[in-house]
Amino acid sequence: VNSPILEFLETLHARYAPLLDGKLADYIPELAKADPNSFGICIATRDGYLYEVGDTRLPFTIQSISKPLVYGLALEDRGEEHILSKVGVEPSGDAFNAISLREGSGAPFNPMINAGAIAVTGQIIPSAGASRIERITNYLSACAGRNLTIDEDVHHSESETGHRNRAIGWMLRNFGILDEDPNDTLESYFQQCSLRVTCADLAVMGATLANQGVNPITGERAIAHPYVDNVLGVMATCGMYDWSGEWIYRVGLPAKSGVAGCILAVLPGQLGIGVFSPLLDPQGNSVRGIRVCMDLTNELALHLFNPSAIHQPALRQTYNATQVVSRRRLPPAALQMLNQYGERIRVLELHGPLLFATFEPVIRQLVEEARSCQDVILDFRHVVSADDVSLRMLREIQQQLGTIGVRLLCCHAGKFTNALEAVGVPKESLYDSDDAALESCEDELLGMVMPGSWEEQQPVPLDRCSLFSGCDWNDLRLLAERMPLRTFAEGETIIKTGGVADELFVLVSGKVEVCLAHESKRAQRLDVLSAGMCFGEMAFLDGSPRSADVVAVERTECRVLNRDLFEQLDRRRPGLKIKVLTQLNLQLCLRLRQANVQIAALRSGNASRRGSKAQA
Repeated sequence: VNSPILEFLETLHARYAPLLDGKLADYIPELAKADPNSFGICIATRDGYLYEVGDTRLPFTIQSISKPLVYGLALEDRGEEHILSKVGVEPSGDAFNAISLREGSGAPFNPMINAGAIAVTGQIIPSAGASRIERITNYLSACAGRNLTIDEDVHHSESETGHRNRAIGWMLRNFGILDEDPNDTLESYFQQCSLRVTCADLAVMGATLANQGVNPITGERAIAHPYVDNVLGVMATCGMYDWSGEWIYRVGLPAKSGVAGCILAVLPGQLGIGVFSPLLDPQGNSVRGIRVCMDLTNELALHLFNPSAIHQPALRQTYNATQVVSRRRLPPAALQMLNQYGERIRVLELHGPLLFATFEPVIRQLVEEARSCQDVILDFRHVVSADDVSLRMLREIQQQLGTIGVRLLCCHAGKFTNALEAVGVPKESLYDSDDAALESCEDELLGMVMPGSWEEQQPVPLDRCSLFSGCDWNDLRLLAERMPLRTFAEGETIIKTGGVADELFVLVSGKVEVCLAHESKRAQRLDVLSAGMCFGEMAFLDGSPRSADVVAVERTECRVLNRDLFEQLDRRRPGLKIKVLTQLNLQLCLRLRQANVQIAALRSGNASRRGSKAQA
């Protein structure tokens, strides 16, 4: 099963692959050798899952995308006050290679233009055994989650042609922004720009920033927590050079571009995006990269200032049909089959708002469940809102699952019903309650694993009724003679809440529903019983008033064990009474065990911790 997210990226890639506008960065000879057809898109989530399309593992040099990350290292080394005295954070509105220095101080306007980036590189402190470029390389490697190396051909090409940058370095030295001979700083700067990365590396770097500086692949902190916001701040205001204002307006994500044709973008708290395509616009930004990022934020509602943007995953908890079953009492053989095969039915409880970033983990879970399930239920009971993006993705994954024979159902959709139907979710896959959805899935599963009808053939003789399974022929003859047969019409109330409990009922044919009546709303179903089962036993045993209504779902026949006969058994057939009481006790124990399993499953919010069943 393909994720709808991956399919969307494939569509996006196909949409812009024919676009050949722009030109290669030929002012650095080695960059002019790039293949203009190279094109990759990658999204990395905050928990380290990657969606990749195209040339995402093709190496290229990081160039200016190194700037915000090295700025973070400089802040760690020197502190915010010192760095701000050397480099500002104001957008300059100038090109990336402009000589933009503040009048008087000579400080560059921000760390994203070349002047600012060279000044920042000069603030990195070499440590014992590690040079400036070694520290930078190790730092960027931690952000990417793997060891990065320098492309020496690109390094030499930049160094040999970097006359403007050398002029900037000497100007910075003149104003005291650099405290030493700028040559070492400049070579370190050329080398940091020449580090080899891939589109996937950029996405992981973005996810590291989104994850407050912790690399989601390695789990190791790469960027000091206090400075993550500073890095994202300068990316948002200055990262796209003289197109930064247009970018934040149209795309709305902190981002940085590089003249190798790469863009790194971040949705804080949620994900990182990497795009690679070497053809550049006049501002030095990737033409395809700009288009891709614009479409990503527009079509997936990723804009930073989207008022509904939060990062709490929408997946509340999951469980399967070995843990929670529908509110009906199944025959022992059917219940045994559910205990054996119930993992094929999964329920995913959702909560909060559904939008791309919160629903993406759910899509991932659905793709995973497809390997072992035949039915998946999405419970909308705790969902507060759902945008068009998430609902379209839901419909797309439903179609994908359907092609391999996996049903995706929705329950408790309520106010989202019309929106779900509007995006194409079939009405027959929407259920009012989780109970109704579970019952449908159980029927399908039991029909597959139990050839023929899994329900008792009706009418059920007394020897097939669970209450009398321990009785011999003489016991059964007595019961047949003394227990009258009563018939109830569909919808007729057999037991009324608060009534006197002087009878116990054994279903011979038909079905009954146990429910709690409410004055102001629809009755709540507690249980459904079919032929061969008994009901009314709890109040019958302890003499308390009836606690619920029992209503015939269809034409129903019951054998009735009244209190007079039950008490007579003490004198005439005490062995028979013991058998009946034993079966009642066993059935109550079984129901208690099932309730304990269900409670344990619903208490836990993490399906991975539900490997064992609670024991009563």
